[in-house]
Amino acid sequence: MTVSSDFNPDTSGTDPEATIADLRRRIEAYERSTFWRLSYPARVAVGQMRRLRGVAARFSRAPVSARNTDDGAPAASSPDPVAVGPDGAENAGLLQFPRHADPVLSIIIPSYGQVPVLLRCLRSIMLNPPSCAWEVLVAEDASGDPDIAVLATIPGLIFLERQTNLGFLRNCNDAAGAAAGTYLHFLNNDTEVLPGAFDALVDLLASDPTIGLTGSKLLFADGTLQEAGGIVWADASGMNFGRGDSDPDRAAYRWRREVDYISGASIAIPGALFRSLGGFDELFAPAYYEDTDLAFRVRAAGYRVVFEPDSVVIHHEGVSHGTDESSGVKAYQARNRDIMFRRWKTVLERDHYPPGVHMLRAGAHARHRRTILIIDHYVPEPDRDAGSRATLCVIRALVAAGWLVKFWPLDRGRTGQAHISERAGVEVLDHTCPLSFPEWLERNGGDLDHVMIMRPVVAREFLAAVVAGTAARRSYYGHDIHFLRMMREAEVTGDEGVRHEAQSMQRLETWLWRQFSSVIYLSGYEADLVRELVPGAPARTVVPFCFAPDHEPRAVTEGTTVLFVGGFAHPPNVDAALWLKDTIMPLVRTHVPDVRLVLAGSDPAPAVLALADERTVVTGSVSEAELERLYAAARVAAVPLRFGAGVKNKVLEALHHGLPLVTTPTGAEGVTGIGAVCTVTDTAEDFAAGLISLIRDDALWRQRSDQGRRLIRAEFSPERFSESLLRALSD
Repeated sequence: MTVSSDFNPDTSGTDPEATIADLRRRIEAYERSTFWRLSYPARVAVGQMRRLRGVAARFSRAPVSARNTDDGAPAASSPDPVAVGPDGAENAGLLQFPRHADPVLSIIIPSYGQVPVLLRCLRSIMLNPPSCAWEVLVAEDASGDPDIAVLATIPGLIFLERQTNLGFLRNCNDAAGAAAGTYLHFLNNDTEVLPGAFDALVDLLASDPTIGLTGSKLLFADGTLQEAGGIVWADASGMNFGRGDSDPDRAAYRWRREVDYISGASIAIPGALFRSLGGFDELFAPAYYEDTDLAFRVRAAGYRVVFEPDSVVIHHEGVSHGTDESSGVKAYQARNRDIMFRRWKTVLERDHYPPGVHMLRAGAHARHRRTILIIDHYVPEPDRDAGSRATLCVIRALVAAGWLVKFWPLDRGRTGQAHISERAGVEVLDHTCPLSFPEWLERNGGDLDHVMIMRPVVAREFLAAVVAGTAARRSYYGHDIHFLRMMREAEVTGDEGVRHEAQSMQRLETWLWRQFSSVIYLSGYEADLVRELVPGAPARTVVPFCFAPDHEPRAVTEGTTVLFVGGFAHPPNVDAALWLKDTIMPLVRTHVPDVRLVLAGSDPAPAVLALADERTVVTGSVSEAELERLYAAARVAAVPLRFGAGVKNKVLEALHHGLPLVTTPTGAEGVTGIGAVCTVTDTAEDFAAGLISLIRDDALWRQRSDQGRRLIRAEFSPERFSESLLRALSD
């Protein structure tokens, strides 16, 4: 549903020289644009620029027809990849497409003349193709443009040339009938696809059968945002979300979310679903609102409509239909809006807002969804610390339960792992959000049902603003009891400074427990301590972490590698690494001389880096995939924590991977039944003996591996996690 336009290249009846000059001006303007300069390296680099510079010269050899009358399909504008010579023939070798017997994706491009515009679109496809098997269909709607014959000469292109004009909508439907792909991608010919645009849509549809329609982020040629999904208001008027923003990469446009509709310039849908719905409804012929109506019918059929920000397409909006709603095809926009309103009146009044209000919910088709703001110190980085993994478990459980989730990081920073939360369906309100926290709450606080603040220092920073800015229910998610961990550190190290800090932290935490409707910890003993110190405090226990079930037994791992995983910005992990390397491993080597130690985790302190030698590896930060490989290659896991608090993800993670484990009472804390599946001891001698037994005894290794996996499946499933979390939030 196009809402506005400022460019119409219809040159019918104009002087050929003027047309050539106009084309030159457009190409030169495009080359000078900020967007072209920024995206140029990722879009074919030097070779493409040289071809682009040659466009004007090729155009000068022959006039180009760009006619568009009454109800033709949308067209495009961009540098031509195939030159049109004096006789209208292809300048061979510049464009060609594969022909797959069983395509996964059919790219359908409705066309109405305007050959140079269409060729630019085709070239962008050739340069940025899908990874799957694919085909391209161009459906030319009897424009009468003599230059259109060049399309028939492009190798691999499926060229559907109409004998009579069908109009945009019917042309699309007819082309879909000729498409062989599992998925259909309707692509305006006034577009250019950027790298990964096709794969992002296909991958999303293939990975989530609940999604029936998805579409791209659309940019203007100068790089400003045209649309990041669309809003339909209760009166059936539409809004392109984010339209005109000069920063299309702002976090507001980077998160995957449900939307009311997606403009049909670039949308993808399973072919079977499209056909079952009868395609675009011809009631909206020749054009306008057919994409909006399709989104509503997809939703009525029980599927979701989801905007995919990783698919980015340049859309030269309005090339074909202009901007005047009183004449030409554009006149159908007002008529079809009335049809849309009458058809969907009940749905619009029930599920949509009046124009311009409740933007937080309206932009995510979320009028009836519970909405939560989560505040933590930084965006979750699962390869950095266990706290990030716990936070991601919370996020994923809430999204799966249908909640709309917003995340405000204290540091306002963006990391390379923000996309993990955004792909899960979370808006990260980082530094690209132009509002301060009080300003954001003033604008959106009324749309929040819940605010969850994590960790005591974060709660101290934000609590007053939250109380002043919203009436939403408040939950405190502690991760662990910080003062307890600090007290234990002081007892082990004798550090009086840490003891004083622990006392200050205890005063803060006990005060905070009185300020929230729910106080959430990850183990029963922590919740009991909260109620002991602050009688009547609303302490709740949730399953600490969750793991996707794995029912396959792990094969016995050969070798002698001992693995310790931990984020080394955390003092308990530094102390554990030193104790393991300096005290425990020499005892192991008296019986297993070739034993190897791997210390894996982010931010290794100098004292940890100094532990590296010919038999000890300090990895530094590792990715998810690298960590998986380390777990798969290790013979045994060690978690030798001498102080700390809360449930330790590294313990559960090892058991999930079927890796037998030796740990301490601190490491085992809060995990019911762990003593039956691993060795738990607080002496170096017994810890070393436990490692030696698991290295030498395959039968014991097999037994412990299977027992650990059974414990994780029974107690730490996503279902149990979600149930406990939702109960804690609602109590």
